[in-house]
Amino acid sequence: MRYLLALAAATVFLFLGGCTQETQNRLGRAIQNWTGTDGVLEIYNGGKLVKRFMKIDKITTAVSTEDGKTPRPYRFGYGYLDENLNFKVDRGEKRVYFEFSDYSTQYIFFENPKD
Repeated sequence: MRYLLALAAATVFLFLGGCTQETQNRLGRAIQNWTGTDGVLEIYNGGKLVKRFMKIDKITTAVSTEDGKTPRPYRFGYGYLDENLNFKVDRGEKRVYFEFSDYSTQYIFFENPKD
């Protein structure tokens, strides 16, 4: 049994070693999507918390529509808008699409410590 586990681990490390960084990132996101996350995105304006999105599984960097590879200067995702900023998804708080700029938005993305 130990031999099989060691062989499987060695195979995974060799496979990942031959992948580009982007491929490794995509594999990591695929595993993360499979296992699930509970991300929180907080948006600040002038140092003050103004919006919070919860239960986010991932934030994606937008790409150019022309070649599908060139990164755009914003990120997007889906999450529940925590309207009263109480770290809970309350009745009536809906799952929404959001976008934010890489250049002008002060934000923090983290795993929800309350769950």
